[in-house]
Amino acid sequence: MFNGIIYNQGKVKKIKITKKGKSIFIFSKIPINKKNIGMSIACDGVCLTLVSYKKNILEFYLLDETINRSKFKYLNIGDMINLELPLKYGQDISGHICQGHVDTTAKITKILKKGNSKILEFEVNKKYQKIMIEKASILINGISLTISKITKKGFEIWLIPHTLKLTNLSLIKKNHLVNVEFDILSKYIKNYIS
Repeated sequence: MFNGIIYNQGKVKKIKITKKGKSIFIFSKIPINKKNIGMSIACDGVCLTLVSYKKNILEFYLLDETINRSKFKYLNIGDMINLELPLKYGQDISGHICQGHVDTTAKITKILKKGNSKILEFEVNKKYQKIMIEKASILINGISLTISKITKKGFEIWLIPHTLKLTNLSLIKKNHLVNVEFDILSKYIKNYIS
């Protein structure tokens, strides 16, 4: 379980394709060691298992299900990835409760500058619009954010300078894809009503 507060990033150094998925190798100075092999780490919001660690290179294996639901289908060497370690018992939750189970991707359709901040507009599959609520929490590339506005084709968020400084959303451009995990409470309520 995670809370969507990002302190670490990593750079994709290698991608190895297999018949059933792909292995990705990420360079990062995130505070872990070989004893952490087997740990879950959120990579751009996707909960992945650390399968090897050597000289600041973290290896993760992605199954087809993960690849098909996330932007990792289009992953490239050199891409920057937001990383978050799992929550520890008693740790403060500054963002919101996140599972690392990405629901889908969203495409950025508009970027507006507001002083040192930015407003991003996203387009998402229509089937997810029923679980989006204005001012609700949402996880974008592993970052706990707030939906500022519901639009005809998706939603809008505001980014403060601090978030831009610490995350890969500072590099985002129009038509880029992001990983999205909708608030777990919204999903449970929708499922119950259905």
